[in-house]
Amino acid sequence: MHKRMYILAAIAVGLTLTQASAADLVRGKKVMGMCQVCHGKDGIAKLEEAPNLAGQKESYLVKALMDYKTGARQNEQMAVVASGLEDADIADVAAYYASIPFKVGP
Repeated sequence: MHKRMYILAAIAVGLTLTQASAADLVRGKKVMGMCQVCHGKDGIAKLEEAPNLAGQKESYLVKALMDYKTGARQNEQMAVVASGLEDADIADVAAYYASIPFKVGP
């Protein structure tokens, strides 16, 4: 009986996490309005000096944005953008851009 309860609890937690991730992507797509000016809606940079974000590791994007926000990483434009984001916004935008497959070629 206890084993069955643990299995059901594990399934419930898994479903909750899956739904949270999907919500993060949707919210990330809404939050990334300023990001798309330089990095593109599809994660492919519109400016030569801006990196592509499509397909980057989510953890890398979170760390980079947090570092810009705290000043540990220096870039005037990114510091301004990151300072206006809540930690949840950073996580959502990172999840969104990480979910976009990077396409090579035209």
